[in-house]
Amino acid sequence: MPEASSTAKTPRPATRARSGRALQKGQQTKAAIVEAALGLATQIGLEGLSIGALAEVTQMSKSGVFAHFGSREELQISVIREYHVRFEDEVFYPAMAAPRGLPRLRAMFANWMKRTSVEIDSGCLYISGAVEFDDRPGPVRDALCSSVMTWHAAMKRAITLAKHDGQLSADVDEDQMLFEIHGLILALHYEARFLKNPGSIARANQGFDNILARYGVPPQTAAR
Repeated sequence: MPEASSTAKTPRPATRARSGRALQKGQQTKAAIVEAALGLATQIGLEGLSIGALAEVTQMSKSGVFAHFGSREELQISVIREYHVRFEDEVFYPAMAAPRGLPRLRAMFANWMKRTSVEIDSGCLYISGAVEFDDRPGPVRDALCSSVMTWHAAMKRAITLAKHDGQLSADVDEDQMLFEIHGLILALHYEARFLKNPGSIARANQGFDNILARYGVPPQTAAR
C-alpha cells in the first residue's frame, strides 16, 4: 500500500484559521452562558438552573445551550468552577501580597468580609449550594465541597504560618480556629440576609478580633 502524502493530512492555513476562529467563538459563547448562569444561580440557586431558563435569558435555542454542556449537571459544575475562580481572584490572591502570618490572615478575612457584604444582597453560592446539596451525593456536591475545602485549606495554612512565626499561641488548634472564623461568615449571612439585623457586619469583624485576641500570643511573651 503506498504511503499517504503528508500534505494530505495537514490542514491548509485557511482551514486552520477558520477552525481557530470557530473554537474561539465557541469558547466565548460558553463563557457568556456561564456568566448568565452564575447570575441566575446566585438568585435562585443551582437547582433553579435549567437549560430552558438559560436559553431564555441568553436568547439562544435550548439545543444551542445544551451543545456547550451536554447536561444540566455539567452546567451546574461549570457555574461552581467559575464562582470559585472569581472567589480566588477577589479574596485569596490579593491577600497573598500581605506578609505571611497574621497580616495575611487578616487580609484574607477582610477580603472575605468584603465579598460577603456584597453577597448579603446577591447570595452566596457556597452557602445556598450547601443547603441544596448537603444530603445529595454526586458530582455537583463534590464540586461544591472541593471548592470550599480548597479555600479552607488556604485559610488553615495562613493560621499555621502565623503559629509557626510566633504570632499565635503554640497550642492553637488550627482546625478549631478555622471553624470559628468560618462560623462568623455563616452567622453574618443568617443575621444580615435572613434576619435583617443591623450592625451584623461590625459584629462579625469584632468577632474576628476577639478570635485573634483569644488565640494570640500574650503580650509578655511577644515582648520576649
